[in-house]
Amino acid sequence: MWPLLFFILQDNSVATVLEPETMGIKIITDNRKARFNYEILEQLEVGIVLLGTEVKSLRAGKLNINDSYALIQGNELVLLNANIAVYTHGNWNNHDPLRTRKLLAHRGEIRRLIGLSREKGLTLIPLKAYWKEGKVKLEVGVGRGKQLHDKRQTIHERDWNRDRARILQEARE
Repeated sequence: MWPLLFFILQDNSVATVLEPETMGIKIITDNRKARFNYEILEQLEVGIVLLGTEVKSLRAGKLNINDSYALIQGNELVLLNANIAVYTHGNWNNHDPLRTRKLLAHRGEIRRLIGLSREKGLTLIPLKAYWKEGKVKLEVGVGRGKQLHDKRQTIHERDWNRDRARILQEARE
């Protein structure tokens, strides 16, 4: 599951250690269409305020952020249209799947985002949700929407990279 580092100690025993970059991070969901539809200018890691049944549903991986976006309301950052599925073993106290959720960021970061969001054509898009040290984190990107010709260029570059990797692989064999 995690990449491991192996160390041979002086007494010839082997010790294994997790790589520090991957320690404690487990991706819940990734918004792959966001990088295709938007040019991401800046990224920010924020926390999210959740209810108990939402946390349990996230542990099961039931999150969809494909159509969601973030807004600044007052001096708060909120996430709209993120779908956390209803917890299957919940009771009458289950959560609303599409409710507005507050995002947690430092005041200075929110002020900077206010300045960026006032620019015409910039949007706050959730890129990835993951567990980090027992807490749910959301990676939010400041993005500008791509035009059709930009999307075609992205497809062209992706296809060329795939073909180049295949050609190089065949040349090695």
